[in-house]
Amino acid sequence: MSKGFLRRAASWSMVFGCIVLTSSSCMFFPKHRDLHGKTVPQEKLRQMSPLKLEKAKEEKQPIIDINETPPATLELSLERCRAMALQNNLELRATLINPTIAAERVSEERARFEAAFTAGASKSKSDRPSINRQSEIQGTQDERESLSVGLSQPLVTGGTASISLNDSKTETDAANPVFNPFFASGSQFSFSQPLLRNAGTRTLTYGIRLARYQRQITDAQTKLAVMSILANVDRIYWRLYAARQVLEVRRQQYELAQSQLEQSQRLVDSGERAQIEILRAEAGVAGSLESIIIAENSLRDRERELKRVINRKNLEMQTETTVTPSTEPVPYRYAIDSDQLVRTAMENRMEILVLELQVLEDLDTVDFRKNAALPLISFDYRYNVNAFGANRRDSYDILERNQFADHFFGLSAQIPVGNRAAKSRLQQARLQRFQRLSTKKNREGLITLEVLNAGDQLEANWQRILASGQNVIVSGRLYEAEKRQFGLGLRTSTEVLDAQTNLADAQLAELSALVEYQIALVDLAYATGTLLGAANVEWEPINPGMN
Repeated sequence: MSKGFLRRAASWSMVFGCIVLTSSSCMFFPKHRDLHGKTVPQEKLRQMSPLKLEKAKEEKQPIIDINETPPATLELSLERCRAMALQNNLELRATLINPTIAAERVSEERARFEAAFTAGASKSKSDRPSINRQSEIQGTQDERESLSVGLSQPLVTGGTASISLNDSKTETDAANPVFNPFFASGSQFSFSQPLLRNAGTRTLTYGIRLARYQRQITDAQTKLAVMSILANVDRIYWRLYAARQVLEVRRQQYELAQSQLEQSQRLVDSGERAQIEILRAEAGVAGSLESIIIAENSLRDRERELKRVINRKNLEMQTETTVTPSTEPVPYRYAIDSDQLVRTAMENRMEILVLELQVLEDLDTVDFRKNAALPLISFDYRYNVNAFGANRRDSYDILERNQFADHFFGLSAQIPVGNRAAKSRLQQARLQRFQRLSTKKNREGLITLEVLNAGDQLEANWQRILASGQNVIVSGRLYEAEKRQFGLGLRTSTEVLDAQTNLADAQLAELSALVEYQIALVDLAYATGTLLGAANVEWEPINPGMN
């Protein structure tokens, strides 16, 4: 083999090394779908779609008449409460940091393929014994200064390419040196590539794919947390609405009992009734007053609960501000298509998406464990250019002419005997995948059950609204009849108060059915992975900007 051929081969090797090390990052991260794994559209992970229900085709039912609540310090609509919860809720703010952390983990994995600049400097002195021609032992002292710089690039194929430049100066007191001091320089290109274990782009990008899956899982879990908080805000809002309406019913009951007491007082004073009627009426007033106290305490509890979840500044839980819901429930009946709702749930529930991503993780892990069970066989190549001179310029002139070059080719192998550990890890990955698939199937069944139950509950609450509305009408007529009978002397105050209590209970039952219908709508939307309302809700991760 001619010396000219070796020089040309060496030059091309150096050019190839520079191209490998200075190429763009796109070369090290090819845009192949198998390498990056499945990517879920961002809108699926961050947008919460509204639940779409069609109104049942029947005559519109009259809206239940509920007395207006007294003026309050602050009126809040349901939409405004949602917005404040998204902006201020402390639990949500903590949760929204998780996607930022997951994104940094992806960057961390990608950084494994960043090039590294290397540099080194050293100075050494040595004193070596030697024997001269007279068989005398004498010392040879050398002083050496060296400097090296280089660049190393990990490759997505599993190999490593590097290039370096070395420079040294040596002074010696040895007898008859050709140059003293003398200068040496050299450049080296090296390439190492595993051929089986730890080889291949898919194997080397395994960590990146797992980090990307984990990022999407975190996004899905964050979306689920946002939906859970918004659904909880809706439930709390409607329970606050119910608590305020209960208080109004109790106040109305107290006013009716007070009116009954006044009427009984007039009739006793005129001699038309016995004194006991006043006692009966007073007992009714006292009982109504106790109900007001209980209702007011329940209302304060609900107000504090809403204040906590919306976490608005100057509206902390300990403030005395009275919160009045301004959004009224609208009792529309909806047509429930169970099959369509179940399909919607399977498409939108984040728990299913999380399990699907974890199954993809398991598939990648099985492939990675299969590769890890292979023998470790590596190919190594090194190319060195050497130079020597009386001064540094002469040394670099020789280096530039590429007169002296070394080539090294090598293969190495490491084959575990038995390989039990790798085989065990592979079997664990397979079993975990099987377990995940079973979990996914079980979760689909639970979600189906949840959707069907939520749909039945919605319909049952609608029937409760109709039944309780009829009960209010009948109880109201009965109360008016008892009042007239009392005026004619045919009924006692106790019977009138009992009819009044029955009317209040019927009104509370109607109110409960109405509010529970709204909450059942919230539960149905949550069960299908959607939200109530006409607009999408989209969350954004929080980056605290910490250094």
